[in-house]
Amino acid sequence: MRFLAAALALWAGSSLAEEVTTFQLDNGMDVVVIEDHRAPVVVHMLWYRAGSADEPVGSSGVAHYLEHLLFKATETVESGEFQRVVAENGGSDNAFTSYDYTGYFQRVAADRLPLMMQYEADRMNNLVLTEEDIRTELGVILEERNQRTENSPNALAREQMRAAQFLNHRYGVPIIGWKHEMEELDMQDALSFYDIYYSPNNAILVVAGDVEPDEVLALAEKYYGPLPAEPNLPERFRTQEPPQIAERRLIFEDPRVAQPYISRSYIAPERDEGAQEEAAALTYLADLLGGSPFTSALGIALQFETNTAVYAGAYYDGLNLDDGTFGLTVVPAEGVSLQDAEDAMDAAIAAFLEEGIDPARMEALRTQLKASEIYARDNVGGIARRYGAALTSGLTVDDVQAWPEILQAVTAEDVLAAAERVLDRDQSVTGWVIPSREVLQ
Repeated sequence: MRFLAAALALWAGSSLAEEVTTFQLDNGMDVVVIEDHRAPVVVHMLWYRAGSADEPVGSSGVAHYLEHLLFKATETVESGEFQRVVAENGGSDNAFTSYDYTGYFQRVAADRLPLMMQYEADRMNNLVLTEEDIRTELGVILEERNQRTENSPNALAREQMRAAQFLNHRYGVPIIGWKHEMEELDMQDALSFYDIYYSPNNAILVVAGDVEPDEVLALAEKYYGPLPAEPNLPERFRTQEPPQIAERRLIFEDPRVAQPYISRSYIAPERDEGAQEEAAALTYLADLLGGSPFTSALGIALQFETNTAVYAGAYYDGLNLDDGTFGLTVVPAEGVSLQDAEDAMDAAIAAFLEEGIDPARMEALRTQLKASEIYARDNVGGIARRYGAALTSGLTVDDVQAWPEILQAVTAEDVLAAAERVLDRDQSVTGWVIPSREVLQ
């Protein structure tokens, strides 16, 4: 508790807003500098406004495929050289792909920042692929899908749930891709995505750590500034979901399922530029419904008062360019049917909406969120990732910096109003995940 008290004292005595400076290069590339002079390290992150939801129809997985291929050779750099240089300089690096973005990052000593920019700028414009690269990495991503998805019944179930939730939007297509489409990816697919989206006017450079903004700008102009903008960069448009007017249900059967469970997801609004209040209320709702089993509505009702479930949880996926999801999971206790567990879940939700929120619990959660925002500042990589993910998802620096105060302003009435709007069975998908149909008898 002393650590929490110290964190809250820090909150009271200073602003949580980081020292952030923004620039835009002449070629359209955005640059975000986050100062943190507590240690002589820097995180260099390059974010592209292109993820799996931006892929051409029929080429699912190409964004993630290209992420792998970017570690190959360029016109002047051998395959694997960039990673070797990072390691030799005592740093670490990696990359990631999501629905709305692809990112590459290095964490190194602050004086190695120019070297990172030199290499990252080079592979933005000068990637050279061979047919061997294409074959090798295609095998790698297919094996990754085998390990992470095909070998996991829970991952396969989640994939089917999202496909049922998003009938028209690309969020219903797995980030790694559908296996049958991944198997057909080729050189042209990768290079077409690269040529259009890996361009400075589609990129955000985030540099966080022991740096000065003017120095970062000078380096960015030196290394990234000469790269040509993409004149044909398309407008970022996705097909949207039609109004969902009927509940959707599925049964996913796989003999590898160790414990049957219920999963339900609802379409939920994302954090929008200048309008994050409902997303903040949904952040509270996820914890109030399915956070700690000792304090959440589902935990108390299903795990303690009735012994209906051995687990009950909730989540909110709100940091997206388009609508995300609000989800619930319940694992029934031994001897409890899935139908009885689902009925108990719905009864607990109805009771939560009818009885309202305990003011003491609301204040406790407010304090926890306040403390978590403070502790998050200790991770310079996490701070850089927070800004990059937000900016590639349609938010602004001002939105990121306003988020902690918006969270603090949420009221119980806001949470209940958001719950009434989102927890609509006609906008939901409910899945029963089972090892065999025998459990339904």
